[in-house]
Amino acid sequence: MKTPITTICSALVIMLTSSFSFAAASPEDVRSASVIVELIDAAQPGALVDVPAGTYEGKLTVQKGVRLDGRGMVVIDGGGEGTVVEITSMDVTFRGFTVRGSGARVTGEPAAIRVMAGNVVIEDNHIEDALFGIDLRSAPDCVIRRNTVRGKDLEAGRRGDGIRLWWSHNCIVEDNDIQGSRDMVFWYSEQLIIARNRVRDSRYGLHFMYSHNTVLLENELVGNSVGVYLMYSNSIRLIGNTMINNRGASGYGIGLKDCDDITLKNNALLANRVGLYIDNSPSSVDSVGRIADNMVAFNEVGMLATPITHDNVFTANAFVENEQQAATHGRGDLSLNTFYEEGTGNFWSDYAGYDLDEDGVGDLAYEPQSLFASMLAKEPNLRLFVYSPAQQAVELTSRAFPELRPAPTLVDPVPLSRAPVIKTTSNSTMTSGWPMAILGLGLVAISGVSCWRLSRIGSLPARIPGNGKRGAA
Repeated sequence: MKTPITTICSALVIMLTSSFSFAAASPEDVRSASVIVELIDAAQPGALVDVPAGTYEGKLTVQKGVRLDGRGMVVIDGGGEGTVVEITSMDVTFRGFTVRGSGARVTGEPAAIRVMAGNVVIEDNHIEDALFGIDLRSAPDCVIRRNTVRGKDLEAGRRGDGIRLWWSHNCIVEDNDIQGSRDMVFWYSEQLIIARNRVRDSRYGLHFMYSHNTVLLENELVGNSVGVYLMYSNSIRLIGNTMINNRGASGYGIGLKDCDDITLKNNALLANRVGLYIDNSPSSVDSVGRIADNMVAFNEVGMLATPITHDNVFTANAFVENEQQAATHGRGDLSLNTFYEEGTGNFWSDYAGYDLDEDGVGDLAYEPQSLFASMLAKEPNLRLFVYSPAQQAVELTSRAFPELRPAPTLVDPVPLSRAPVIKTTSNSTMTSGWPMAILGLGLVAISGVSCWRLSRIGSLPARIPGNGKRGAA
């Protein structure tokens, strides 16, 4: 009897399916990391070592100057114990690996990759499930490029740093993607170039301590507690960076503390709790800070400074629809700073003056004298009433009784009547027009929030329950 063709086809399908299922179910090729050590031992200094595809378990120590390449097909798994890869020799390249599974105990500060020597290149690696991502210690002249770092799934307070440099000068850190870490931090490291990195969902996007003579170029810091924070670091240039929605307990887009010779140019500070925070910077009497051509928009406070802040020059910046354009902690003003240069002031979206000759410069000085803002500086909980009839009533009272009106927070004698074009640079996730699109959407959002707040005023309780404090974002 002839076998029906359908029966034959069915049998072939079952055989093929079984074969593929068996192949897929075969155990992964897992070897010891000592295999890579043997390859390094057999290579000449400076040689290219192509590591065969597969997963390697255990710790890898690189003690010879070779070029290691995993070509995106090699996994090194530390098994949750200590540091996974440690490089102790100069002139090493470590490229194209997935490194995962460092220890989680803070005491040993375990990292996915730790570098203990100079002139090392770490590039095109994927790091996951690591307490510290890439850690350089006394490792000058290194390059950290195009790496992806994902921290361990821990509470923010228990995380390690995504990238950390300690006493490592003349390094380049560029095009890295960091998420879910503590900081990208630089200690006692000078002459750095930090370019086009993206940091999200972390504590401090970029954090500098006692690190001087550095350029921060086109980095994107989104959704962190703080975007960039500079402490005791001098001669820093921040150019073309983007800080969006950094709204933790501090919530600064950029924070400066006791820093001299700082330049901020072409940065976009959008929708942070505070766009720019200045604490005693510059700290030296002969130093000047320069803040020019930045977009500061839709923050709760555009710029916040300590009352002793002095010798900063602000020019050609756009302060757009911040709840408070500029403020100081407690009592004080910004009179020790200059808000124009060579006849060019800044654009203020709440400027109520005019420009009769249409030369782009307002005919009246910008002198904000808000009684509500003065009250807000002393009692932050009043922010609940921003854009409400209560705020309007306070401001109306100050206009009706000029003796209640506070002194101006600042004076811009030549405010711009038209918003300048801010040439914020872009990286792979942004287009050059994207910040302006955010501004347009922000205007709609602010209008909606204002209407919502107005609709709720009638239902507010007579007093705020508890202490009335707002929770940290």
